[in-house]
Amino acid sequence: MAPADPALRPSTRPEAYLAAERTSEAKHELWSGEVFAMAGASYAHNKIVTNLARELSGRLRDRQCDVLPSDMKVFVPTKSGFVYPDVSVVCGEPRFHDDQRDVLLNPLLVVEVLSDTTERFDRGDKFAGYRGIESIRQVLLVSQDQRRVEVFTRAGPRWILDDVTGSDVARLEALDCDLPLDEVYLKVFAEPMPAAES
Repeated sequence: MAPADPALRPSTRPEAYLAAERTSEAKHELWSGEVFAMAGASYAHNKIVTNLARELSGRLRDRQCDVLPSDMKVFVPTKSGFVYPDVSVVCGEPRFHDDQRDVLLNPLLVVEVLSDTTERFDRGDKFAGYRGIESIRQVLLVSQDQRRVEVFTRAGPRWILDDVTGSDVARLEALDCDLPLDEVYLKVFAEPMPAAES
């Protein structure tokens, strides 16, 4: 991620960031006082995000849960940060940063689809920030280069990783549902070859 406009560089306060972001045509994230411009995403990235949102929405349609695309900001209090997860899920009453209702405070699950330019941040500092959001129970890191979804689940003070690949099914305990990788990667990659019989 590259810093954005020099006028919004280090020590940008949340109020200044929000005022600028709400009138900006491009998207930016605020992290530890620094503003970062968000780059466009690849075709595969967008297909995966669409598949995830569709699949989760279908599984949660009869429950008091909302699946939100990447235009919804999430507040990361440990970094005074505002980020745009690729997908966010909130169950129950959503809470917001202010009356603009464009910054979510209580997601239950967030998803990041990894790219070459963001993977290091998504796995490192951003993931640490997500762990500091009390409401988050699961974080999904989704590869766009291979069929792989890493499901991190909060277990008290620890986080447990379930590394799901191929045509396996990811268990989303936070939402009490399953997520088949065949649906996540629908029309993204060719279907995996079945194992040869011996």
